[in-house]
Amino acid sequence: MWERTLQDLIRGLRANKKDEAKFIAQAVDEIRHEIRDKDMELKAGAVLKLTYLQMLGYDMSWASFHVVEVMSSPKFHLKSVGYLAATQSFGQDTDVLMLTTNLLKKDLNSNPADVAVTLNGLSHIVSPDLARDLSRDLVSMLNHSRPHIRKRAVIAVYKVLLKYPEATAYALTRLKEKLDDPDPGVVAATVNVLCELVRRDPRDYLPLAPRLFHLLTTSSNNWMLIKTIKLFGFLSPFEPRLVRKLQPPITELISTTPAISLLYECVHTCIVGGMLQSASGHSLAELCVTKLAAFLQDPDQNLKYIALLAFVKIVPSHAHLVAQYQDMILSSVNDQDISIRMRALDLLSAMTNRDNLQSIVQQLLSHLVHPDPASLPTAAQSLAQNAVSISPSNLKTPVNPSQSPAYRLILSQRILSMLSQDTYSNITDFQWYLSVLVDLAYVASVDVGSQIRDQLVDIVGRVRAVRRWAVELMIRLLSDETFLLNAKEEGSCAEVLWAAAWICGEHCGELAEPHKLLPYLLHPNISILAPEIIETYLQAATKVFGFWAAELAHRWDNDNLPKVKEVVDTIIARMGEFASSPEIEVQERAANALQLFTFVRADISAYRPKTESDYRFTEASTSFDATQGQEPEFPKSLLLIRPLFSAYDLNPVAAAAQSHVPVPEGLVLEEWIVPPPKDPVAEHEVSETLDEEDRPAKKNKGKGKAKTTNGAKINGDKKKKKKAGERAVLTPVEKAVETPEERAERERQRALRLERQRDDPYYIKDNQSQQNIEDIDSIPVVRLDDMPPIPGPQDSLKLPSLLRESVTAIFSEPIVIDKDGEMPEGAAPPPSVPPSQKPSRPASPSSNGTPIQVPPSFPPYIVDEEIPRIGTPEPIKVVRAKKKRTGTSGKNKVKRVAEGSSAADR
Repeated sequence: MWERTLQDLIRGLRANKKDEAKFIAQAVDEIRHEIRDKDMELKAGAVLKLTYLQMLGYDMSWASFHVVEVMSSPKFHLKSVGYLAATQSFGQDTDVLMLTTNLLKKDLNSNPADVAVTLNGLSHIVSPDLARDLSRDLVSMLNHSRPHIRKRAVIAVYKVLLKYPEATAYALTRLKEKLDDPDPGVVAATVNVLCELVRRDPRDYLPLAPRLFHLLTTSSNNWMLIKTIKLFGFLSPFEPRLVRKLQPPITELISTTPAISLLYECVHTCIVGGMLQSASGHSLAELCVTKLAAFLQDPDQNLKYIALLAFVKIVPSHAHLVAQYQDMILSSVNDQDISIRMRALDLLSAMTNRDNLQSIVQQLLSHLVHPDPASLPTAAQSLAQNAVSISPSNLKTPVNPSQSPAYRLILSQRILSMLSQDTYSNITDFQWYLSVLVDLAYVASVDVGSQIRDQLVDIVGRVRAVRRWAVELMIRLLSDETFLLNAKEEGSCAEVLWAAAWICGEHCGELAEPHKLLPYLLHPNISILAPEIIETYLQAATKVFGFWAAELAHRWDNDNLPKVKEVVDTIIARMGEFASSPEIEVQERAANALQLFTFVRADISAYRPKTESDYRFTEASTSFDATQGQEPEFPKSLLLIRPLFSAYDLNPVAAAAQSHVPVPEGLVLEEWIVPPPKDPVAEHEVSETLDEEDRPAKKNKGKGKAKTTNGAKINGDKKKKKKAGERAVLTPVEKAVETPEERAERERQRALRLERQRDDPYYIKDNQSQQNIEDIDSIPVVRLDDMPPIPGPQDSLKLPSLLRESVTAIFSEPIVIDKDGEMPEGAAPPPSVPPSQKPSRPASPSSNGTPIQVPPSFPPYIVDEEIPRIGTPEPIKVVRAKKKRTGTSGKNKVKRVAEGSSAADR
């Protein structure tokens, strides 16, 4: 009978590509018959064909037992087929693995050829049970007379130690001996295995340091040296004496080796092993930085990448050495490879300090500026270039990597992170800082507006000396109509307008002519902005008018009356437009402001300027006493709005301030402010329950004794009788646990209350899960290349002026940054952070190598545990006391129980 071989199976698969499934199904049926045959040659051929099909994705787990049969064959070529099939198809959950223990023990003690095949197969199929049963046999194989067997045994021991770590105690001794093996292949395999084991727990392998040091100083194999140096990189942090011992040989290798892989491994080991932080590590650090700088100039992109990675690790301890190559690092930000650009940004973020922050940020900003259309080639120039002979070098068109939206977003976020690092500790010029934030809002073209907004508001709140300059910048931003019209475009950073309106409204006292800002705050085009931004515009307009009107009242002149009327009429007209907005918050804010200004207009219309005869009897003064009948010489409504917003100073708040606010005594948050409507169904159930209780109970047979609900007997003669109409006094013994029916009713009432409150715009809800997610795909993509720059000094005539002509004088005294923020009155100061837990920040570089730590990310907002409420009463539980039938009406009892039920719900 003729059987199909593996070669025939492969030819058949190639010949039946159109109907491969049918052919394979037929072949598997043939294999099922062949694999049950007693002929081991035929069985091994079937297993070999199954192994090939398994590599194509077809399951052969059903033939696991037949694979073990082929593994047990005494013939080497059949045994190798069985072990090959086992390595391909066996897993940790294969049932027949338990049958292979004795087979593996037997094969490990067989001839060298069988031992080699067995060790190779065992390395792939070893399980925890096999590792436990065969660990000592494998360790003994490390002393085999054949070098290739010892090398395979070392690899097999590694796989066993992964599955059965308890064998490390007696396997480590033999592995230590293999470091002195006469065969270099066995030594190389041992070093490779140790390099993998040491990274799991280096402390267990510290006794191997002398043998490894001997290999480091005597070996000439670069691969062996790389693995040995990597081993010392894991061991050095746990043994300080190794640092001093390793510095001379590693320094020599760095200075002399031409192998780049070995050079980088030496540098990396010096960094992770702590050799650069030692007393004599400064010269070694200079050598490492010099070698890495050469990698940055190499055309090989892989060398640039690993050099940037190593620089990031050197910066915390030797930033001044890395800073010497700042220009080379900045040039990597323009690289075409995105991975190199990202590593360069990581390095720049880590090496920033007070001295180089401005130069780094300015150069990073230049990467975000869109190319000038005027610099692009014209049509004639393009045709002339095409006329030139085309070469492969001419076909390569440079592409600006900064134009990728994803990369621009990362670059913008890195710039913001550098600026705000450690609460602006690296900022020396806050005028420059605010200008950079505004410039970034123009050139970013990505969604970082919310981050810029938060930093603008935070800086103005923390640094009082910069508020005047901030107001001037924000006025220029608000007056830029092009920026406003582009607010709906993608990446427009429209949230910055929220910060501009808020800052101008909160600090309008810095302006000499605040009323000139009102047309920009009430411009008709602001309707295209988001609702929260429009609210801030309207609120800022109200604040600005209130401040301007109050200042005008202190220096009132009757000639100002027409101007005030004109401004008020304009505000009312604009507020009326926003009062009909479809957004409920905008509508409410505009309606409230409209009522205020309507009152102001009525008061101004009724105001009559005083004549000269009136001044004969009254003294002109801005202060007046209404209780004594004194009238001011200006409209009283000018002082109406400013006190609404100037009662308290707005200062930065400490992070833990909210958790330290004491709860007022007597405040009970569980009580109903407005009792819920009574449920007629529940009242009917309570009425029926009381009617049943009022019925006469059956008399108990006995001598005045009755049983309670829990089975305990009480004396009926000593039982106290309550008068008719007297309410039962609830004692702790009489209190009952809430029944399931009462709990279900309370949950139903609560669900009804939440349903009513869900659509109530006047109820404050704290539901962060229901957020409106914008449809990003529907946002139009529009380039913002034509956006004009910030208005310059020539446009200052159109804008409100500051109280002083120059803002540079306000920086003559030292700038104070309020980093802590204020705490509520009477609150305990926040607990001090231990020095070990304080976030580190980089210091200025020094010539003596002062360590500089990597800037950490901002700490998470941690809220203390909830303070227990003071004065919160225990929930009231009401039980129904059994009474004798009296003349008390059932209606009164229903009333009392209903009152108790509502109290329990509260």
